[in-house]
Amino acid sequence: MLCVTIGRAVANAPAALAVASLGCVLLAGSARAATPTLTYDVAGSDTYAVGDADAQSQITYRGTQTLAIRREGGKTFFDASIRYTRVDQGATSSAKATFAAEVSADGEQRDLEDDDPDYLTVLNQPFAVQLDPQTLRDLAHLQAVVPFSFASPLTGSMLHGRLRRAGAGPVDGMQATGVGFDAEGPMSGPLPGRPSLAMSGRIHMRGTAYYRTADAVLLMLDATLTVSGNLANPAQTDRVMIVYRRRIRAGASG
Repeated sequence: MLCVTIGRAVANAPAALAVASLGCVLLAGSARAATPTLTYDVAGSDTYAVGDADAQSQITYRGTQTLAIRREGGKTFFDASIRYTRVDQGATSSAKATFAAEVSADGEQRDLEDDDPDYLTVLNQPFAVQLDPQTLRDLAHLQAVVPFSFASPLTGSMLHGRLRRAGAGPVDGMQATGVGFDAEGPMSGPLPGRPSLAMSGRIHMRGTAYYRTADAVLLMLDATLTVSGNLANPAQTDRVMIVYRRRIRAGASG
């Protein structure tokens, strides 16, 4: 997944952006008071296609995740853990992952632990785990699409996108406000997760996230990152497409 930090967005005004690292897109903001542990259903897939359809491969994921939140010394600490099933070309295995982070009063996030190689925890996704109250209010009243640009951490080239309000409604019985994200741009360099392969093409990122109205904690996420292009090796002209999909929703079904 790709990581950027999006500043507070308001109607008819561009969002302020700063590139962070490969991993997630964060809507920055101060964390609020501690929240009881949440449980999520998680599903995802990584699809790789090189050349014709016979060269396609896929890895799928499904599991249950918990998120604990506590506040201490002016900082908020988030601890996510997940147990999941991983199916790679028909081979099934069980796995677990953890991710921990702290958010300061001014909204700066620092990762404390990253043992999430498949990018499945709620803290390692293309939207923040919690917004500050003002950002949530801004999203609730957002009327226009907000344009923005940021430098890709993969290539340094510019990606251009739009931020929009995605409506409101209940998620697992809790009222939530949604935000949508869409951006694309050029890509040149090693493939994510496959450093031995380099390609030239484009990145397209899109997603929708819903935040609980009461405390701005993330309740639901549907995000997709698509990388498409050609292998950079002149001796190979095969078309490459990689699609990363993640879906996370509060209220685990078991």
